[in-house]
Amino acid sequence: MQAITVRDRDAGVGGLTLCDMPYPHAAENDVVVRVHAAGFTPGELDWPSTWCDRTGRDRTPSIPGHELSGVVVELGYGTTGLTEGQRVFGLADWARNGSLAEYTAVEARNLAPLPADIDHTVAAALPISGLTAWQGLFDHARLTTGQTVLVHGAAGGVGSIAVQLARAAGARVIGTGRAEDRDVVLGLGAQAFIDLDADDPRRAGEVDVVFDVIGGDVLVRSTELVRPGGSVVSVAMPPTVQPKDGRAVFFVVEPDRARLAELARCLRAGRLNPIIGAVRPLSETPSAFARHRRTPGKTIIKVADEHEPVP
Repeated sequence: MQAITVRDRDAGVGGLTLCDMPYPHAAENDVVVRVHAAGFTPGELDWPSTWCDRTGRDRTPSIPGHELSGVVVELGYGTTGLTEGQRVFGLADWARNGSLAEYTAVEARNLAPLPADIDHTVAAALPISGLTAWQGLFDHARLTTGQTVLVHGAAGGVGSIAVQLARAAGARVIGTGRAEDRDVVLGLGAQAFIDLDADDPRRAGEVDVVFDVIGGDVLVRSTELVRPGGSVVSVAMPPTVQPKDGRAVFFVVEPDRARLAELARCLRAGRLNPIIGAVRPLSETPSAFARHRRTPGKTIIKVADEHEPVP
């Protein structure tokens, strides 16, 4: 099968190569998915799990990418809950070969059924961004109706979904970003926008929740805004400052089949609309990874067409 691989940690994006790799093995409780669309995180080439397995042993050449949408083509021993031929989407394991390939093996529990009326390209934009936004807002920050949340990076893959989920939950949303992001963020439902290049985030006033994807000084200054009993939740870095009488949380997104299914329901109901920044073929993955490229929303890699025959 064709896959994007990395072998040399020092090579960075320049080490991404399209090559032939063995067809994946479906271990116990796994499924093999024929990937139709995949998502990636540009910074994942810096993650230890990209290069080592859970015991710390080198696992190169490894296949990056952890978001996928596709069709189940094989069930591992003992696998239940999914069937061959079923459309699915979800999150590939961090320390195993990922989704930037024609086929990948995934734990079945990390996948959810994908309704027939949701395009694979859209579904592949949901797993990391959608689960991160949901877990950050509701599981960690405990956001409720009527509260105010400050969402940093509100036009990005995670931030744009956080804005929409928070609004759907009845919260007041203040989004941040660059000047060119203003119309996008307000169009997603945010009631106010702060340009981080020109404005101090403290212009937002007091908030109940800060949802951060940026870190650094932006995170530190935002902590001062949190009301007593509120929360700062970051996926960028562990907060170094605790809000007064509040909570500071750093977390890494976890697979969750039930939440994936709920995100799909939100999508079908029109309450959620992932921003697809660009759709590129598998062969163009290396240039899509390049850090200098900035596109609104999520870049998706299209691996196969919906009705393309199985090779």
